[in-house]
Amino acid sequence: MSDETIENVVIIGSGPAGWTAAVYAARARLEPLVYEGAPSREMIPGGQLMFTTEVENYPGFAEGIDGQKLMMEMKAQAERFGTRVVTDDIVEVDPSSRPFRLRSAEGKEILARSVIVATGARANWLGLHNEERLAQTGGGVSACAVCDGALPAFRDQVLAVVGGGDSAMEEATYLTKFAREVVIIHRRDTFRASPIMAERALANEKIRVEWNSEVVDVLGDDFITGLRLKDTETGAEREMEAGGLFLAIGHTPNTAFLDGVVELDESGYIVPPNPGRVMTDVEGIFAAGDVMDDYYRQAVTAAGTGCMAALEAERWLAHQVDGAEPATDVPAEPVSAEG
Repeated sequence: MSDETIENVVIIGSGPAGWTAAVYAARARLEPLVYEGAPSREMIPGGQLMFTTEVENYPGFAEGIDGQKLMMEMKAQAERFGTRVVTDDIVEVDPSSRPFRLRSAEGKEILARSVIVATGARANWLGLHNEERLAQTGGGVSACAVCDGALPAFRDQVLAVVGGGDSAMEEATYLTKFAREVVIIHRRDTFRASPIMAERALANEKIRVEWNSEVVDVLGDDFITGLRLKDTETGAEREMEAGGLFLAIGHTPNTAFLDGVVELDESGYIVPPNPGRVMTDVEGIFAAGDVMDDYYRQAVTAAGTGCMAALEAERWLAHQVDGAEPATDVPAEPVSAEG
């Protein structure tokens, strides 16, 4: 790639959304270039599924599949159709230039006719050493109850959920299907959750709450066995049994490099101007996956929007080539199903 090369589409990110977009774009002969990101303490290429040891709710795998293997298979499928991959981060996008000018962390300038942002969101963690270690090794620490709660290792266990918002209430209620008991751990003496969500959780006989408490250590070598809690009022510490720990303290979208580029909400998620579509408020820039979804946050929904972003980018690019006026509303002709 020389500095004069103009890419048809640059895909930023390498989770289910990014690789699905790459598969569709490559099969459309757009020769996509994927910047899959560089490994860091918080994220690695492949996204959050790289920290998931077993995925049982992605269609097509009757016996489940290891999260890392799933992402490697998606990457290999994209590369099979000619996708090129660079292990680096995009740190700047100039929306005023056509083609768009992108700059990587290593200082490379990339010119692109269209851009698909699929950088995802990272789960917020407590920042404890054992928490991070056990999360990365499949030791019973997770940031997604819907993804992992049904795994055999968590059946009939005491499961802990950290948080006090609606997400924590949803996760705790969901886990009661599998757990012997669910313990919500909250720093304060009242929840931040909406009244109806809090009431529903508190009314569940399988749920109890450790008020005014914070987790200061995660116990266990290969798999979590318990937690050390500190009373936020007295400072006294105690231990509690736990066969699983689920963090429900929010997610942070990876959009810092897009501040002032496209419209973001107050939490940093990309806001497409047309609900149900993936074009951002800057024509030629599309969003896919968790970077625009603070609600579902599932691999299968991310993959779906990756497909949408590639299809919309293909159509938008075709209109530029044909000399038609660019439009946010892409013509609604039927999309043919490809095998």
